[in-house]
Amino acid sequence: FRRDPEDYVLFLGRVSPEKGVEQAIEISRRSGWRLKIAAKVDAQDKEYFHKRVEPLLDHPGVQFLGETGGGDKETLLAGARTLLFPIDWPEPFGLVMIEAIACGTPVIAFNRGSVREVIDDSVTGFVVGSIPEAVSALARIGGIERARCRRTFEQRFSAGRMATDYLRVYERLVAGRASDVDAGNGGPLVSYSAA
Repeated sequence: FRRDPEDYVLFLGRVSPEKGVEQAIEISRRSGWRLKIAAKVDAQDKEYFHKRVEPLLDHPGVQFLGETGGGDKETLLAGARTLLFPIDWPEPFGLVMIEAIACGTPVIAFNRGSVREVIDDSVTGFVVGSIPEAVSALARIGGIERARCRRTFEQRFSAGRMATDYLRVYERLVAGRASDVDAGNGGPLVSYSAA
């Protein structure tokens, strides 16, 4: 957790069309924020990287760091003003969003896949539908309380909380009450009936 961020926004993930690195670059350019890109380029995405992304890196406000992990990844996440998550596919979970809020870093994410399950709009970041909306959200990101991002992470995504929730699910399944299983979001986790 870091209360006072530096003056950059971050894209962290994998370079591929569906992950939105081109959109992150456009958001940073339109907003005037410096962008750090910490991203892996897999073999199947090298052509995409060289043809579409690499030409966009020739801008003083964009810094491509390549793949990063461990302490370097934590330092980048904690120091970022925000994590840009302009995903363009139905991402099943998006672990990087949780890693960001664990560091107190709010997320600006496109409304795709699991984004609304992870990000509380106007609490842990902003859920947006377009590049102009992301630019607008970036202008308001200072209103998101970083300590609240961290508290939300601890309440919803800590190892202890998740283990407790899984145990509760397993206990109900064993008791034959699978239809009663609730993940805390008002709906069943499984649609399974013990016979």
